[in-house]
Amino acid sequence: MDDTPTRWTRATVYPDMWVDPDDDPRDGISPDGERPTLDDYLASYRLTLRMKCADLSADQLARRAVPPSTMSLLGLLRHLAEVERDWRGWVSAGASPPRLYGAGGADFDGAVAEQTMVDAAYVDLIREQAATDAVLAEHPDLAQRVGDKGIAVRELLVHRIEEYARHCGHADLLRASASTGVSGSEDAAAPDRATTQRFLGPVGVVVSTAARAFRAEGTRA
Repeated sequence: MDDTPTRWTRATVYPDMWVDPDDDPRDGISPDGERPTLDDYLASYRLTLRMKCADLSADQLARRAVPPSTMSLLGLLRHLAEVERDWRGWVSAGASPPRLYGAGGADFDGAVAEQTMVDAAYVDLIREQAATDAVLAEHPDLAQRVGDKGIAVRELLVHRIEEYARHCGHADLLRASASTGVSGSEDAAAPDRATTQRFLGPVGVVVSTAARAFRAEGTRA
């Protein structure tokens, strides 16, 4: 008897995908212009992360599925809140804001299976995303160099996309482990539009259909 865990998916149209096209809130009209396109990609990856964490228990979110790594879905939420906070220090002169969770790998190491910590992680991430979005909105010129190191606004925006995209890849594997093999199948639904807007903040929820094929990798788990 084959005891290999069945790959988890809620898709019915394309079995190698994670969610059906009609249920995917990331579809939308491709925006015009460079800045809207960058914001669009960031919104998509932010939502992909949110979808990967949807409808899991605190236990599942805190599961460290790839030892010896301390990475977990809850740790990713905390880490990205920390990173959003740090990015504001790249824009403004002077010291970066103090860390939320402590020095070193506290964002991952301190992620434990408590619902209060899960709730706090979402609140922290939404708040830090909105704060960084607001700071960057004051710099519409993508070529402008900001902060003590003179980083271009364009480079920072691209780096934000890269950070979320990379961690969405980690989230793919962590979600698969949380949903199959150990804890059985979980049928997670895509977030509704109101939840989507709250999570994405002012970046918006419109996602480029032109880039759908590329971003579809973020739905595989």
